Amino acid sequence: QVQLVESGGGLVQPGGSLRLSCAASGRTVSRNLIGWFRQAPGKEREFVATINWNYGSTYYKDSVKGRFTISRDVAKNTVTLQMNSLTPEDTAVYYCAASVIRTILTTDPKQYDYWGQGTQVTVSS
Repeated sequence: QVQLVESGGGLVQPGGSLRLSCAASGRTVSRNLIGWFRQAPGKEREFVATINWNYGSTYYKDSVKGRFTISRDVAKNTVTLQMNSLTPEDTAVYYCAASVIRTILTTDPKQYDYWGQGTQVTVSS
């Protein structure tokens, strides 16, 4: 079993930055992928970024490339999403998710087995 807890959300001005953290428990070997997803009110949950826990390979949603960085700290058992140059369109609840089924990076939320409770990110003046 994998337990995920997000933190770091909040209110930030456009152009600002936030750092989200995902604290994970469970065996590393069972956490093949850790992903970040987000969901705005009235919209479907969408992929943001994912990382292979074992090798560190990453993949991003096109609209966040160059602005967001996903990373993991194996020793601390955490995954971080550094978000820079934020815009109001980034406003959403951000969720951390883990896949224990596959190792190939995927954007499909159905391929992720465990989910955190989410943390609110609001970008506004």
